[in-house]
Amino acid sequence: MTSKKQVIESKIIQSADSLELSRLINYWRLRNRKVVFTNGCFDILHLGHIDYLSKAADLGHELVVGLNTDHSVRRLKGPGRPVNDQDARARLLASLFFVSAVVLFDEDTPYELIKKVQPQVLVKGSDYKAEDIVGYDVVTARQGEVITIDFLEGFSTSAIIEKLRREE
Repeated sequence: MTSKKQVIESKIIQSADSLELSRLINYWRLRNRKVVFTNGCFDILHLGHIDYLSKAADLGHELVVGLNTDHSVRRLKGPGRPVNDQDARARLLASLFFVSAVVLFDEDTPYELIKKVQPQVLVKGSDYKAEDIVGYDVVTARQGEVITIDFLEGFSTSAIIEKLRREE
């Protein structure tokens, strides 16, 4: 019998170049599953993330989350980040029942990963304009959708970190 921990770990894919990712995407295509893709650092998982990811998952059958590696997060957010390492962040995301796969990427953007996944739906927060979202060209070239989702007011990793610093 497969343990719950094994199920979680099986959802984590270490690289966009993984044969495992190709097999999974091909399997979903054969079964006519609608693949949704989003990405982020997801450093301190909070209610805003859960709200956003669950809404993204509702847009299709399979939700693939591109997760910035620790090196990528440091380049984007600075030397004090991430708070949680990539293994912890990946396991937390993979433990969500509505997340089908978590794929780590080391680049500053998930462009190459999006080209590999070829999702039917690309999702980002509504702080972006759809046409400015990385991968817009890849998804729309195949008649896919690029959708923005409003963030849950009052929740952000940066705000949580700032609050903790003020309390020290």
